[in-house]
Order: sequence, then structure tokens, then C-alpha cells
Amino acid sequence: MNAIKNAFNFAKKETVLIVAMLLAVISAFFVTPDKAYASYIDFRTLGLLFSLMTVTEGCKDLGIFERSAKFIISKVNTAFQLSIVLVGLCFFSSMFITNDVSLLTFVPLTLTALSTLGEAGSKLLIPIVVLQTIAANLGSMLTPIGNPQNLYLFGVSDMKLSDFLVLMLPFTIVAGAMLFLWTLAVCKKSGKLSVKTDITENFDTYSTKDKTKLSGYVLLFVLCLLTVARLIPWQITALCALAFSAIADRNVLKTVDYSLLLTFCGFFIFIGNMGRVEIFRSVLSSIINGHELFIAVAASQIISNVPCAILLSGFTNKLNALIIGTNIGGLGTLIASMASLISYKQICRSHPHIKGRYFAYFTAANIAFLAVMALTVKIAY
Repeated sequence: MNAIKNAFNFAKKETVLIVAMLLAVISAFFVTPDKAYASYIDFRTLGLLFSLMTVTEGCKDLGIFERSAKFIISKVNTAFQLSIVLVGLCFFSSMFITNDVSLLTFVPLTLTALSTLGEAGSKLLIPIVVLQTIAANLGSMLTPIGNPQNLYLFGVSDMKLSDFLVLMLPFTIVAGAMLFLWTLAVCKKSGKLSVKTDITENFDTYSTKDKTKLSGYVLLFVLCLLTVARLIPWQITALCALAFSAIADRNVLKTVDYSLLLTFCGFFIFIGNMGRVEIFRSVLSSIINGHELFIAVAASQIISNVPCAILLSGFTNKLNALIIGTNIGGLGTLIASMASLISYKQICRSHPHIKGRYFAYFTAANIAFLAVMALTVKIAY
């Protein structure tokens, strides 16, 4: 019974991974495994993703993000200031530490911060956590390292970093403005309140060992940025990340999301094989051609934006449209961006009685944001 229960829990937790592997296995019946399989794998993306996850997990383990957030929160005086800081932390941090790490770090902090406001905090809980989730998904679209699909599409597109930033900046500005206005509207309904928070951080000095770790992770992050800019080979960065974590911080190697790396591999194999099946490639290419942005948004609602980006990139060369579409496509359903499930699971765990209201508010807010972003795309293109 325990084995069945464990298998069920694994399948529930790693649904996307299982689907990716099943697709890879099924596709192998159409294309017999050969030497070409190795060419399917985008090792640069996997190496960079591993390096970034090592840095973010290491910094999170040292409490860097949480300490910084608590320090900022300790300086606010009103409910609006608290709310905009909590949403802003997710929006801006996701550009550099990814949307999922941002939510894993700051949503628990939000639950603590809002609990200090009593009934008023309870009223703000659902809208602020929903806005944090949207902020993490939209803030992460600005940079190639903000989320996995950006890292992958940036790599296969051979774009310059400046071109990527220019492409996504208008949408990021619109998203930021809408988040600010929505947060303002939410807090106006709550009235003017003073925040009495007990979460000010006692900044204990880091030990010499922790300072060494922090310095190492800062250098690794710089290497990641240089690799994204294609100034340093990805192999050097990945080896440095592996060597440093193995020597200085082995626990980090246990917390890296290897299932995400395997998920990428599964989709790489599936796409590579299907690209060699002439009928499949012709049909899918004809459907996608000229509709990349719309199909990316629509498909993300069903299979989420990361696998959508990997799948569609194998059948079109209009990667700019895929970048925009998969980022905006992270809005909408709860699974459009897998990062959204992080917030939902934390709400279910800490406040199970409000999960229905949270889901309803999440869906309504996401549809509203998706409509505005879609209109922005229509105007821009």
C-alpha cells in the first residue's frame, strides 16, 4: 500500500515529467534510437539551468532573499506600502532568481506579514498572494534567466541580450503599471491602516563559512550572466557550479530541481523524433505558421508555458512570437505557469478553507491581466 501511495504522490507531484518521458518513449517507436538522439538535447540550456538553480538554491539556503525582504518590510508604515512591497518583491526578484524561487521565498513571508494586520490582513490575503503570483510570472518575462522557457528560447534564438530586453520591456512596463494600480485599488478598499509588524529581521553576522559560500555564489551568478551573454562557454559555468557546490555546500546539490532538467530532456527527445516524422512535422508546421503567438498562449493554458515553448520551437523559426506568447501565456489557468501552483499549494496548506475563493479570484485576475497583455501585444504588433 505504501508503494502505491508513494507512486501516486510522485505522479501527482511530477505530472509534467511523467508526460514528457511518456512522449519520449512513444516517439521512440516512430524513430528508432540512434546517434542523432544526442543532437536533440540542448546541453547549453540544461547546463545554464543547473548553474542558475545551484546559485538560487544556495542563496535561499543562506537566507539572503528572506533577510533582504524582511529588512525592506520592516521599513513600511501602511497597508498599501506593505502590499506594494510584497508584490514588488516578486515582480523584480523574479527577473533574476526565477518566478518559482521568488514565490517559494516571498509567499510564506507574505502569510506572516499579513497575519499581523488581523481581520484587515485576512481580507488582503487572497488578492495580495494572487498579485504576487501574477507579478512573479510577468516580472520574470523581462530577462532570459527569469524563467526556464526564456532561457531555452533565448539560447536557441541566438538573440543578443539587449534585443531580448528591448523585446520584452514594453510588456513588462505595462504589467508593472497594472500591478501597481490593482494593488492600490485593493488597499483602498481596506482603508488606511498602520502596519504593526513583528517580523523585523535580527541580522546576525554571517559566519566565515557562510561568507565564503555567499562570495562563491555571487561569483557563480556573474559567471551565469556572462554565459547568458555568450562571453563564457556554458561548460565552464556548469563545472564551476558543480565543483563549488560539491566542495562548499553539498546540501544544495540535493535541492536542485533535477525533475525539471529531466522534463526538458524528455521533451527534447519527443520534439527531435517528431521533427523526423515528415507527416507530423508538415501538419504541425502548417498549423503554427503565422499563428505562433496565439497558439503559444492557447497551448500554455493546457500544457503550461515551459513544455509549450520547447514543443513549438521545433516547428517554427518565429521565436520572438514564441517568447512573447509563452510569457503572456503564463497567465490564465492555474497550470499555464507551473510556478502558479506554488502559491496555490501554500494557500491550501496554510488556509485550506479559502482555497475555493483563492482559485476564483486567481482565475478572474489572470483573465483580466491576460486581456490587457493581449491588447498590448495587438497594439505593439
